[in-house]
Amino acid sequence: MKKKQTVHAPVQKNETITASFEDLTHDGAGVAKVDGYPLFVPYGIPGEKAKIKVIKTKKGYGFGKLVERLEESEERTDPPCPIYYQCGGCQIQHMSYDAQLRYKQKQVQDALSKIGGLKEVEVHPTLGMEDPWRYRNKAQVPIGTRNDGHLKAGFYQKRSHRIIDMEACIIQQKENDDSVQAVKEIADKYNIKAYDEEKHRGTLRHVVTRYAKTTGQLMVIFITNGEELPHKKKLIEDIRQGIPNVASIVQNINTKRTNVIFGDKTRVLWGEEYIYDHIGDVTFAISARSFYQVNPAQTKVLYDKALEYARLRGNETVIDAYCGIGTISLFLAKNAKHVYGVESVPEAVADAKRNARLNKMENVDFAVGEAESVIPWWHQAHGIHPDVFVVDPPRKGCDETLLETMLKMQPQRIVYVSCNPATLARDLKKLEEGGYETKEVQPVDMFPQTTHVECVAKVVLNV
Repeated sequence: MKKKQTVHAPVQKNETITASFEDLTHDGAGVAKVDGYPLFVPYGIPGEKAKIKVIKTKKGYGFGKLVERLEESEERTDPPCPIYYQCGGCQIQHMSYDAQLRYKQKQVQDALSKIGGLKEVEVHPTLGMEDPWRYRNKAQVPIGTRNDGHLKAGFYQKRSHRIIDMEACIIQQKENDDSVQAVKEIADKYNIKAYDEEKHRGTLRHVVTRYAKTTGQLMVIFITNGEELPHKKKLIEDIRQGIPNVASIVQNINTKRTNVIFGDKTRVLWGEEYIYDHIGDVTFAISARSFYQVNPAQTKVLYDKALEYARLRGNETVIDAYCGIGTISLFLAKNAKHVYGVESVPEAVADAKRNARLNKMENVDFAVGEAESVIPWWHQAHGIHPDVFVVDPPRKGCDETLLETMLKMQPQRIVYVSCNPATLARDLKKLEEGGYETKEVQPVDMFPQTTHVECVAKVVLNV
């Protein structure tokens, strides 16, 4: 038997080389090639030439560190965040916003072409924001202890669990920033101890705040390592006095050794269980653990495009798989005969039903369960046959059984909302093999300054 030949990388660890960046990875790193061998280097931009230190090599690719830029791209900009190069929250603040939008369009194009084999599908320019800052309506901030014993609040350093203390995050709405800082100072005042991951001791794990821009209501959530919250009455009193528009103060208990932020038990300490926000003319009740899009302005853009692709005239039956708290369902219900939403998380379905009542929408029904089980049952037991299918799955994409269910039911149109171009491309390929055609895809920038991109695909049945 012929011995397998070992492939050697043309570069070695700790070697410093000079190379030009040709492309970007899906997570925003520059791609430089040496004799065809790719090196992935954070903060590199295509068109730039740089000195690169090789950090790690593998058989087919390696990783490097940008040492010095020798030729600089016109697309490079100075990141306004003072901790950008330490914090792991944003990845592409060093790129101009126009370049970010083009990068996200190309990311979708590349995924459709390389993974889905869909080379002819039109991918429109990314719909961006007029002001791509201060957009996040929810802050989830871990709490730690500084060297002087006082509390610190910030995000984790890249590839670590070391908290970078911060006073502001400029992609978060200012009201959330101000509230996190106020809560940190109030908790510090009463000597509330931060949670220690290694020792599994201490009280305060995270501070989470949610701000509803259209109503001005704000929710503060303490994530605690146990039932007890010392000085609870004083904390509540100081928060009510120190934070304008606070409408809800909540405690969530998480005693597990886990990276998951929320635990299973939540209780209201003061005020309401919900705050309220509007997307367009639809009102949503948001609890501490509700899934609600973090960029409401761009959510309206995304859902308007989904509504356009659904092409509703008022007499259609629509199924919304992965319906969550009913955000897309209620948007569509204004223009459809009836919308059926299905979701596997019982709490989300309870929220969806509440939101339907809140908006006085009677042409929507929600069910708990796996879409691939509930939808065939709807069809068999009640004769429900959708004209339009809407899917908005998690990053892993649609369950294969759900794709098969859609192909069997043959709706005229499928509107696929995706947060992951790779799994979108994979699923569109399966739908195309089953008799559908992807007409167009619209990327929407829901998360400026990061590599994430949402998009909506218009898929129609070939007749």
